[in-house]
Amino acid sequence: MSGRLVLLVSTPRIAPGLLTREAWTTLEQAYAVRGLPDEPQTAAVVEAGIAVEPPDDAAGESDPAVLARTLVDLAEAAGERPVVWVGSADGDPGLSEAVAVEVTRLPEPPDVELLIGSFDVPGARLLDVVAVMDRLRSPGGCPWDAEQTHASLVPYLLEEAHEAIEAIESGDPAHMQEELGDLLLQIAFQARVAQEHPTDPFDIDDVAGELVDKLVRRHPHVFADVEADTPDAVAANWDAIKSQEKQHRTHPVEGVPVSLPALARAEKYVGRLDKAGRSDLVDAAVAEGDLGARLLQLVREARKEGLDAEAALRETLRALAAASADS
Repeated sequence: MSGRLVLLVSTPRIAPGLLTREAWTTLEQAYAVRGLPDEPQTAAVVEAGIAVEPPDDAAGESDPAVLARTLVDLAEAAGERPVVWVGSADGDPGLSEAVAVEVTRLPEPPDVELLIGSFDVPGARLLDVVAVMDRLRSPGGCPWDAEQTHASLVPYLLEEAHEAIEAIESGDPAHMQEELGDLLLQIAFQARVAQEHPTDPFDIDDVAGELVDKLVRRHPHVFADVEADTPDAVAANWDAIKSQEKQHRTHPVEGVPVSLPALARAEKYVGRLDKAGRSDLVDAAVAEGDLGARLLQLVREARKEGLDAEAALRETLRALAAASADS
């Protein structure tokens, strides 16, 4: 047998040392294990009692071709037991290609295997978002990002929210993915800025933790023993829990953002007042008969029909813009 070279690949997005059984078995049976000493995965393997040596040639740390030749030559000499390279967090750019070049020069090259030692869990790329945002905001990062504040980012948050809505209503998955990413950036950015507050800092984990607590609290039919087996029952239960949480509110429409577009704000007012048993206030406003009252009545009619007045108007305006472009 001409030898076996194993390139052990793992994700840097989960704790080092969380490897598959096959990975640990291969490491334990290895003729030699090589890896860079300052890598977290290397440290975890060493901590588990397996010796990991650095590349024989110091140049191998920076030159994939040198490292590839070193590993292939070692695998040739190892016989049946594998030689394992503990992959670096950056994926060792160029190493796989360099190994492929090396084995082509040999009449009987060692077998080369790419062994996946750990996999990303769902949501793992969110850790990359946090890491990149931290790099941009930290000393030595981006000067523009470093000078932003919560207030200075508000226009971008508003703009990205509107662009995400347009993407969703376009039905284009690629456009939707891009715009939702831009919206996610605004959340990550705001949370990163909040870490630097002198007295009341919070971070993205605090934001996510509060969200998780709220979702669990408002879904007792999933996480507790409350029964709610229809969408209407779920909505009613949600409203009851939310009302209990918001007992500090002094009137039904408190908390509706004044920055909402007028139609969307009107729909929120109509819905809140209906649920509070104060639709008489809407009746009185509609009775005024002016332009605002007539628009409010249209919003009320749309809501009774299960329509979103704001979305309906956006659709009409899109059609108008398309007709204008074609004319």
